Amino acid sequence: MGTSGAGSGDTGTADGSRVAGRNSAAQVAVLLCTYNGGPYLDEQLDSIARQTHPAIGIWVSDDGSTDGTLERLREWQLRWDMGPFEIVAGPRQGFVANFLSLLGNSSIQADYFAFADQDDVWEADRVARAVDWLAAQPADQPSLYGSRTRLIDGEGHPYGLSTCFTRQPSFRNALVQSLAGANTMLMNRAARDLLVAVSAGQSIVSHDWWSYLVITAAGGVAHYDPYPGLRYRQHRGNLAGSNLGLRAKLWRIRRLFAGHFKAWNERNLRALRQHEGRWTPEARRTLALFDRARRAWLPRRLWLLHRAGVYRQTWEGNLGLVVAAILGRL
Repeated sequence: MGTSGAGSGDTGTADGSRVAGRNSAAQVAVLLCTYNGGPYLDEQLDSIARQTHPAIGIWVSDDGSTDGTLERLREWQLRWDMGPFEIVAGPRQGFVANFLSLLGNSSIQADYFAFADQDDVWEADRVARAVDWLAAQPADQPSLYGSRTRLIDGEGHPYGLSTCFTRQPSFRNALVQSLAGANTMLMNRAARDLLVAVSAGQSIVSHDWWSYLVITAAGGVAHYDPYPGLRYRQHRGNLAGSNLGLRAKLWRIRRLFAGHFKAWNERNLRALRQHEGRWTPEARRTLALFDRARRAWLPRRLWLLHRAGVYRQTWEGNLGLVVAAILGRL
């Protein structure tokens, strides 16, 4: 666990061919959700096809695209040679439900599972780096890999990097912050099985935050790689995706004052409480203290928050956490 870089299990050559590494036989299932992603889909799938890790299957859940996305997917399906390529109809209940439906699809069998957005671009060693770290963890321990990203605009031009987090991933962090985007996440089978067992019927905020919460609450391990393993496309008006810039910070402050952070916490806590028997004693204690802090009067609220030990990854984030506590917006 931690933020040190991971080595690659497979390496690429100058001509793009693959050289098998020690983890090359591990099967990776890419869980790709689409909805009218036609303009960017070829670039994303091409970047997955260029991965140095050779054993990758793709399962696509399309939520009712009308722009030619399905036609492009069927073309790729015919020429995919790295593993299975399956297309299914999504539940049409939003992107979170779409991803969770794929995660819970019992016909998908693999060693590792990766969430994928329809419009990003993966660096060639992204999967190999994640697999190399995951393969070093005990197979029965739920393990989750996430990473930093390189930000690109709608036309694919790079303009910066996402914030690099350095504090240790943990449940105390997960309670108040989603650490890595789902589009950077890979997990082992133990993590996938755990998430499937606790996600049915839940009204959760986001599948990336929920994954981080559940895996760390159960005593699993989360790893944040500071290496930007993919290019994360930011479309016009997409403020939630990037933490950079004054506009994005003002957007988050407005949502804090409007009570969105408090509402998100309530949904997460409600879902976590339904499966408390699965969490470690330490996680249950932290959960109880944080829950009590949210409902207590000042100054007891701040004292209970301190006892819970929750934290965000940056000093600005922790300042915002204190402000939220003072304003009763936890």
